[in-house]
Amino acid sequence: MKRVMIVGQPGAGKSTFARALGERTGLPVVHIDLIHWKPGWVERGRDEKTRLCNEVQARDEWIFEGGHSVTWPDRLERCDTLIWLDFPLLLRTWRVFKRLVKDYGRSRIDLPENCPEQFDLEFYRFIWRTRKKSRQRILSLFENAPPRKQKIKLSNSLEINNFFNEIGTL
Repeated sequence: MKRVMIVGQPGAGKSTFARALGERTGLPVVHIDLIHWKPGWVERGRDEKTRLCNEVQARDEWIFEGGHSVTWPDRLERCDTLIWLDFPLLLRTWRVFKRLVKDYGRSRIDLPENCPEQFDLEFYRFIWRTRKKSRQRILSLFENAPPRKQKIKLSNSLEINNFFNEIGTL
C-alpha cells in the first residue's frame, strides 16, 4: 500500500479516514479540499485543480482523498489501493451537521486557512441533488477498477474498525 485513492460522498468520513490511515502507514495525506479551495472559500479554476491533482498523483507515495472526478481515471491508474467509503445519505448528512456544530467558525485541518466552517444551505442541497448520480459514478469507478488494484468498500464503523485492526501499524 503506497498510493491509496479514497472516494465517497460528502460526510462519508474521507478526511478523517485518510488522516487515520496516514498515521498508521506513514504515507502523506492529501485532502482534495486543499486543492479545491483557496483561502477565504475562493474556488480554484478547473485547470488549476487538475494540474494540482496531477502533481499529487505523480508522486511515489500518497493517500489522496476526495473528488475532482475528471482526474479519477489517472488517479485510479496510479493507485495500488482504492477505498470506497459508502455510507447512507442520512448518516452522511448528520455527520456534516455535527461537523458544522463542532467546528463552526473555525477552519478544519483539511481546509485552507480562512475557510471557517459555516452553514451553507447550498451544500446540503448539493448532497441531496447528487445522492444517486454521485454514488452511481463511484460504484462504476469501483466495479470497473482493474483487477490488479486492491479494492476495499467500507460501509459502516465496524468495517472501518476491522480494516484498521487488520492493517495494524505498517
